[in-house]
Amino acid sequence: MAFSRRVALAAPALLLPSLARAQGWPDRPIRLVVAFPAGSVTDTLMRHLAEPLGRELGQPVIVDNRPGGNGVVGTESAARSPADGHTWCVVSVTNGALNTYTVPRLPYDPLKDFTPIGFIAETAYILVVPAASPAKDLAGLIALAKQRPGQLTYSHGNSSALIASATLARMGGVEMTAVPYRGGPEALTDVIAGRIDSTWTDFPAGMPQIREGKVRALAVTLPQRFPLAPEIPSAAETLPGYGFTFWFGMSAPAGTPAPVVARANAAMNKVLASPEFADRVARLGYVPRPTEPEWFRSFLRDQIKELTQRAKEAGIEPG
Repeated sequence: MAFSRRVALAAPALLLPSLARAQGWPDRPIRLVVAFPAGSVTDTLMRHLAEPLGRELGQPVIVDNRPGGNGVVGTESAARSPADGHTWCVVSVTNGALNTYTVPRLPYDPLKDFTPIGFIAETAYILVVPAASPAKDLAGLIALAKQRPGQLTYSHGNSSALIASATLARMGGVEMTAVPYRGGPEALTDVIAGRIDSTWTDFPAGMPQIREGKVRALAVTLPQRFPLAPEIPSAAETLPGYGFTFWFGMSAPAGTPAPVVARANAAMNKVLASPEFADRVARLGYVPRPTEPEWFRSFLRDQIKELTQRAKEAGIEPG
């Protein structure tokens, strides 16, 4: 009884250091690790988020691009950073879910090595082909691939684009050759140049090239047409059942104090709920969604299971 009373009296004291750190946090700039190249879909969204988030936190939020290994290099570096709330990491479909299946001996665990801060936004990808491609629509691309088994190529700069193309090939009953790239911008560049036959690209990178006539849009990944580009058909119109939504969340190294995480989540949600921010990123194809940390943890756990299964169904092998 006496022991229990001592523990009860000591408990508030144990929380004091953590609360004190939270009250003084942040006391220097936040390093926001983006594990993909500058100009990638992840990088574009984070550069729109960083400035208003910095204003809300009272410290600059500095985007730190650390590409390599399909998101592995930067994500691992963030996981090994001090858990003091001054390092954040974007967790997406690629480095947060698919890498757990596609990368053998993954040097980080997106659930165990990170503390979730919250969901950020979701978007869709656009399937594009070179402007001179004979494929005028998705059905035409599939027909072309059937005429030339294994000869048509698709580029991918991340696991998201890989699973989107591999699933398309499987559902279309065609064989196409995957060509990996360092990131989405490079994967798109070679489609523009006509060296690659197709790629799934993100809205911020793809729409300007589509409007300028440098590539032709064939479909979007969403199960239905995207309101921001209703002229582009959904892939499901040609391949019923096809559909992917690509998402982004924020995490900090495991062990980051709960009061710090709570304040980080509140600051981020305030920015995401801002009509000004929502309007700005909507024009680029993103739909922001404020959530709580535990919601994002459960979402991430479910996505790892679902996307692992879909990768297996698409015939994607680890390695």
